[in-house]
Amino acid sequence: MNFNKDLSIFVIDDDPVCQELYKQYLLNMGFTRISLFDNGQQCINELTRKPDIILLDHQMAPMDGMETLKKIKRFDPDIYLIYISAQKDMKVAIDALKYGAFDYIIKGNLEEDLLGAIIHKIIDVMELVAKKTPGRINKFFSFFSL
Repeated sequence: MNFNKDLSIFVIDDDPVCQELYKQYLLNMGFTRISLFDNGQQCINELTRKPDIILLDHQMAPMDGMETLKKIKRFDPDIYLIYISAQKDMKVAIDALKYGAFDYIIKGNLEEDLLGAIIHKIIDVMELVAKKTPGRINKFFSFFSL
């Protein structure tokens, strides 16, 4: 299955320069379904569009990235989230991962290759989940549907 053409990616960052930079990185990788948001609440309001991946900045107002992350994961724990922060504080990184981020990137270190590698890891995980064999209950009920 080729996920690249089908993935919906949300970018949440209050800095328009960063938004455009991430968008260009994603376009260069072949992704076209990209939505940009200036703040966490705008993204929360659009979660019914079912994004596959979200790039989320930490430092935003009025709702910071950590609060946004928690709300996204409460809405749908299966959304893959890449947390991006200029914070070098380990607590921020640990909290982001603890609350469900797939990966954490320090903003000054974000390059197209690094973002691409993380997204390809997400795609690998998505492919594994798609191929997952049915659980015991599904196997049991499948006997009755023959």
